[in-house]
Amino acid sequence: MTPEKSDKILDRLDTVHGDLVELRPKKELYIFSKPLPENTSVLMGFPGSGLVGTIALQYMVVQMEFELIGTMTSKYFPPLAMMNKGIINEPVRIYLKGELAIIVADIPIHPMICYEMSNGILDWVEQFKPREVLTIAGIVTNEPEKRVFGVATTTEALKRIEDKTLVLPIGSISGIASSILTECKIRGIPGYGLLGETVNAPDPRSSAATIEVLNKMYNLALDVQPLLEQAAEIEQSMNKISEEVQQSAETSPRKDLPMYG
Repeated sequence: MTPEKSDKILDRLDTVHGDLVELRPKKELYIFSKPLPENTSVLMGFPGSGLVGTIALQYMVVQMEFELIGTMTSKYFPPLAMMNKGIINEPVRIYLKGELAIIVADIPIHPMICYEMSNGILDWVEQFKPREVLTIAGIVTNEPEKRVFGVATTTEALKRIEDKTLVLPIGSISGIASSILTECKIRGIPGYGLLGETVNAPDPRSSAATIEVLNKMYNLALDVQPLLEQAAEIEQSMNKISEEVQQSAETSPRKDLPMYG
């Protein structure tokens, strides 16, 4: 046996007692990527209410021509892969352009594994000494506006966004965004959360509102008009589906429905 093979085996062996062999557990998260430059701002978006973060950051990636530099995988990820024009996409991707890095996902992260995922991501990000970490998510309200609420990990960090967002005075954040911000707080990394006002449906309008905040924070001048046009198309499609469902319900021959009880 070569020394290299021996080292690999020893890396996985924890204890050996007679015929019993205990193996060290595998990591929860594997990241395959080029390194990030120091002082990079890392933006993250995972599927949630309105898909606000995913839509906003994927739009940025396409419009600003970010470079795909890496991906990540985990045994905890759901068995789901998106495709585009017949080509499979990695479910979580890492992009870079200048001093902006983007981590965007097509898959939701189950609440039971949010700690493992946020911990693994921040372990990787922290080694590159980032300037800050920013997460984008949706917040469901009963209002028609598309306001963007902001939170930060420290009073000092909050000053960066308090004139660009509506600061949440009190409340709670859930999901992977909350876990990421908590990890930033613990590690002393400036962290920000942008929460776009949304509904429980894909919401490009809310995503566009969060991009407008990013425009101010990073001097992007990114045009959101194509995204607003997409929003109009989605809204028309949803209204049409709603009308068809309503018409179907009204014309159903209820007398033919079976009765129970």
